Amino acid sequence: MSGLQLFWFVLIGILFSGFFFLEGFDFGVGMSTKTLAFNEEEENQVIATIGPVWDGNEVWLVTAGGAMFASFPFWYASLFSGYYLILLLILVGLIIRGVSFEFRGKSQKHKSLWTWTLAIGSFMVPFFFGILFTSLIQGMPIDANGDMMATFTDYINPLSLVGAIALTLLSYLHGMNYLALKTTGPVRIKAKNHAQALYWVLYAGLALFSILLYFNTDFFENNFMLTTAFLVVMVALTVIANVALNRHKELLAFIASGFTIVALVALLFTGLFPRVMISSISPEYDILIQNATSTPYTLRIMSMVSLTILPFVLGYIAWSYYIFRGRIRHDEPMEEHY
Repeated sequence: MSGLQLFWFVLIGILFSGFFFLEGFDFGVGMSTKTLAFNEEEENQVIATIGPVWDGNEVWLVTAGGAMFASFPFWYASLFSGYYLILLLILVGLIIRGVSFEFRGKSQKHKSLWTWTLAIGSFMVPFFFGILFTSLIQGMPIDANGDMMATFTDYINPLSLVGAIALTLLSYLHGMNYLALKTTGPVRIKAKNHAQALYWVLYAGLALFSILLYFNTDFFENNFMLTTAFLVVMVALTVIANVALNRHKELLAFIASGFTIVALVALLFTGLFPRVMISSISPEYDILIQNATSTPYTLRIMSMVSLTILPFVLGYIAWSYYIFRGRIRHDEPMEEHY
């Protein structure tokens, strides 16, 4: 395995981490429009917190997919063909969620309908991404040609369901911490109360996820120390977020909940390494990093381009969040925040 191959595997993991860190709280905020907001004014306040940033956060997913296509074409082909229906449901969730922002602001008559589509779409995306990643790490029926012929139980099983619920809950709690950081008034209080209650559910979920991970994957067998370390980090970060929220340190709680999701992505990628797809038929059919990448020349050109552009992209993201750093007050018009 070359250094460039390893670099692009790590970079794709970073891109997915960035997507779930930034878009994760978007999903949580979107779901909260029907779980936390009790009237139209509160719905408007909740949505205004992500109005300026949600579409920029989705760019991370597009970039991750594009990077996978260009650097790991065999991984891309096997993953996107084998998970076609799951990815279609994710795409549907992204579409109905995206259009809801625009149509909700332009259709007073159907505003409630578009609020529901925002909530449903925000739930669908992390849930089905959880199904995808936690079924993938168990091994899928991949043959010698890299073709995947999976059945319903390959996709939907105890670990994949727990993983889907865990990622959805992590996103929801990340959104609650973001609302506690970005709002004033009743929404802020309710967001903190919701999070404090749900953290105890998350503790139980992380314990169950760890047990199922032990019995349904080879993560502990192949890399016991790293797997255990990431699970411990996830629990520690969850405790930090919970305690910080109780002590009214919303920024620390938000950062900790975001890095909990990053630790989960890191756990999945280190468990896969040096594979990108695991075959449940035979280890000989595993798709490895060294066999799934593009040519060295392609990787070299892509590396130069990405390292040149990345600092500007990160700078723009940091600047946009700095510009919109203020709280969304409950006693002012919401329109100016869209």
